[in-house]
Amino acid sequence: MDARKNTFGPADALALVEGVNEIYAMKGKRIVHYNLKKDKPSEADLKAILLGPTGNLRAPTIRKGRTLLVGFDEEVYRKVFG
Repeated sequence: MDARKNTFGPADALALVEGVNEIYAMKGKRIVHYNLKKDKPSEADLKAILLGPTGNLRAPTIRKGRTLLVGFDEEVYRKVFG
């Protein structure tokens, strides 16, 4: 989906988390990993990793099964897709 044409705001971004067991969010060199079966991040924490400065969902965002990837890191992609 083209993020410029179809924006995902905070409510849409939080809805993506439903049914997900793990979230990997990459921002620069920093990688945040939540195992949602064990971790209970607050709504504010989730918004901080899911939303960019415009208030829309960060790109790229990919859901593979029960794993949500936000941002890009080659090593994390290898782990999830490898």
